Amino acid sequence: MTDQFDRTRRNAPRRGTAQALRGKPAGRRAPDRASETEEDGAILYGWHAVYEALSNPNRRFRSLLATENGARRLSEVFHNLPIAPTIVRPGEIDRRVSADAVHQGLLLHAESLPALTVEDLPAESLILVLDQITDPHNVGAIVRTACAFGVDAILTTARHSPAATGVLAKAASGGLEHVPFCIARNLAGALQTLSERGYLCIGLDSEGEKPLAAIEVRRPLALVLGAEGKGLRQLTRERCNVLARLDVPGHIKSLNVSNAAAVSLYDVTTRLPR
Repeated sequence: MTDQFDRTRRNAPRRGTAQALRGKPAGRRAPDRASETEEDGAILYGWHAVYEALSNPNRRFRSLLATENGARRLSEVFHNLPIAPTIVRPGEIDRRVSADAVHQGLLLHAESLPALTVEDLPAESLILVLDQITDPHNVGAIVRTACAFGVDAILTTARHSPAATGVLAKAASGGLEHVPFCIARNLAGALQTLSERGYLCIGLDSEGEKPLAAIEVRRPLALVLGAEGKGLRQLTRERCNVLARLDVPGHIKSLNVSNAAAVSLYDVTTRLPR
């Protein structure tokens, strides 16, 4: 079980005309090739990721590539874009992202959002803690789930975690704009600090002494999830106040970590005071 949906969307932006999206001519040279894994900012593609980023007043933008269809779709929902798009052919975006990327005619290069510290977390938070979960698809899916269930932040480490860009951002489906990351140098130390600040830290583990449904939950609360296969590291386990398991009735007893996050969040949010 160690292998363990976005908040209500803001009101849709005002509709406008294609004039606001005229941008740069198609024949103009597009920006230099961008890498999904580059540390210098964030690469966002696909409708939901790009739409939510452009709607986020805290984002700062560098470039926006859009096909004619992509730009037309943006013009239907935005009155004024925060950045004018460069109109390109689909192949121009194809060559800038991974071969299997579904970009839907949109590629945005933006500044990374600032990360929080443990001390920045609100007093009555619900947070997720990720212990060396490195697959960007899984982390992106967890971000999307966290956004749906009103999670206040995701705590992880700078090392052994994927960057909030590219594949992760696409899988998060816009959730990155609503669920901030909290970065700690040492996860065990951060968990100790959370406990000292009154957090109930529940580690999800297949060998947990109690099922999650049997544990009385309260705010502030931290749900700690480990990587598939390895699960929680020993020191992470020791820093949790309690270890809990997810009891499932079927023949397969383990869940993908993003699915386990969804099940766990559904359980605790139905019991937590709002």
